[in-house]
Amino acid sequence: METRLIPRPISAAILSAALCFCTSAYAQGTSKTNSNSTSSADEYPDLVELDAFAGVSLIGQVNQGLDEKFIKGGTAGGRVAYNLTRYFGLEIGYNFSINNVRLVTPIAPGLPSYDFHEQWHYFALNPVFNLRPRGSRIRPYLTAGIGVADFKPYALAEQIARSASVNAIYQSAGLNSSMHVMPNYGGGIKVHVSEHLGVRFDVRSFWSRNPTFGLSNTNDGGLYIPKSHINAFQGTVGIVLYLGHRAAPAAAPQVVAPAPLNAGGITGGEGTLCQGRPITLHSTASDPAGHTLSYAWKLNGSPSGGNSADFSFTPNNAGDFTVEVAVTDSTNPSRTVTAGPVTLSVKEYAAPQITSIAATPDALSCAADTAGTHTANLSGQATGSACGGNLSYKWTVSEGSVSNDTSPNATFDASTLNFEGGAQGQTKTVTATLTVTDETGKSASKTTDISVKCPAQFVRLPDIVFAKNDARVNNCGKRILIDEAAPRLSSGDYDIVLVGHRDTDEETNIPEARGRRGRGRRAEGRALDEQRVLNAAAVLSGGGGTCAKVDPSRIKVDWVGTDQTSTPDPGLCGTSNRPSQKEKRGSEVTEADKNRRVEVYLVPRNSQAMPPAVKNIKPLPESEVKALGCPR
Repeated sequence: METRLIPRPISAAILSAALCFCTSAYAQGTSKTNSNSTSSADEYPDLVELDAFAGVSLIGQVNQGLDEKFIKGGTAGGRVAYNLTRYFGLEIGYNFSINNVRLVTPIAPGLPSYDFHEQWHYFALNPVFNLRPRGSRIRPYLTAGIGVADFKPYALAEQIARSASVNAIYQSAGLNSSMHVMPNYGGGIKVHVSEHLGVRFDVRSFWSRNPTFGLSNTNDGGLYIPKSHINAFQGTVGIVLYLGHRAAPAAAPQVVAPAPLNAGGITGGEGTLCQGRPITLHSTASDPAGHTLSYAWKLNGSPSGGNSADFSFTPNNAGDFTVEVAVTDSTNPSRTVTAGPVTLSVKEYAAPQITSIAATPDALSCAADTAGTHTANLSGQATGSACGGNLSYKWTVSEGSVSNDTSPNATFDASTLNFEGGAQGQTKTVTATLTVTDETGKSASKTTDISVKCPAQFVRLPDIVFAKNDARVNNCGKRILIDEAAPRLSSGDYDIVLVGHRDTDEETNIPEARGRRGRGRRAEGRALDEQRVLNAAAVLSGGGGTCAKVDPSRIKVDWVGTDQTSTPDPGLCGTSNRPSQKEKRGSEVTEADKNRRVEVYLVPRNSQAMPPAVKNIKPLPESEVKALGCPR
């Protein structure tokens, strides 16, 4: 919705001119104050201001609906202000304005436009920002505040609107008052004509929701006024009555000859003074009269520092430095005293020195060597210079981890070092570095080496899992032996170790054949865990068919019955999601079958160290395995 203030160019020009006039008056008043400041403050009494005023009132037009237009009118009212400070006051005001309303556009062709008499009452609270101090003859000001406006048709206008004949045509019976919150802003100037009487010129703009006077907001065939906003302008002239009294003139100060300045001394610079470290000195001079003092410091005879009782400098070399200070009364330069000179001896300092560093022991084992030593104690000693202050320590290593690394004594842990798995032993040299830093930032570093050895390591492959009371190697087990184990033996770096197990609910020995295929009579009566190992070895060494052709001498075996101290690793032949329950032979392998297994290890060739699962390592009985051929 649009609103238009018909006299806007005039009101804007008046408001702009008034504000410019306020600024000009402020500038002139400032010049006057600069030339005669003693006569401008509290020259006139104006603690309380009573203002009666009158002027013109202009309100914008709503260019929608029936084009609600407010006729130019007059205004009158009064204001009461209390000046809280020299520049700030609070003001309560009331004004009464008459701006008759005309709905320019008829509600229907052939009908006249609708007019009615209207008046509005406005109450407001405004802070006033004076641009000249209280007591000035001319005081320009700016203000902005909040108020409430009551737009009220005349009683006769309401009576006519509610008459049956008029209401039948215009549907105007709802004509009534409209009350809205209305902010205002503006400015002006107040001028003393005499001590207690003055004139005031004021211009203000107002902003509010559009008064609809109780009429409809939509076009329903009668009078209506859409909801919108309006702008208003008022320019007034008033008579001001000033209450209060002028401030009494200040008594002439008595001139008393001040006592001599007290030169005092120069404090600070005690203790050890060091090159590169700031030194702060302080003058203890004083003035019995309490005047502000100014200071002129000299360092080695040259002016230095600022106008302060404190003086700081940072010596960039060792040696003796002389300091003195001249102290002057800022209000009377003839009163001057000098303290010093004092001599300060500055010492040189050097970086800290590391006197010893060691790693005990300096030969460790990797994590794979469980019987070896994995940690070493790191120790270091250092001394700092007299000017260095406290020392801080930091240990770092080229690989691995350090605990308590900000102490002279730390611990190195080699278990986190990474070694490549394989059949060959490896050795790494780890460099431990101790860095010592003093409070000035100077530091020194020293290193020591630690040797970490890692023996050849065995590799565990996934377990081969069997059905209950069965020693047949299924297809998944063959993939582990043929596709994973056999190719890695071809390098010559590894032998293979097979460890057989049976579960507690299985038979101890292989059951009788009962006509089943794939189980020869030679196996009847043999231990179940042993037969599982021999069948797995046959898959590795049988050659031809679906079996690999690994040299039997490269295969070592063990069977441990129901011992399950090593953790099962079903791996590729893992369990299904069925409940954990013992299943029949030939069924799908589940969690229940994980203890029916043969463990498969690649052990470095000729290694004497065996995996923990091995209890009694044995060479492969080649003749028995050869008799088995390549199991199906």
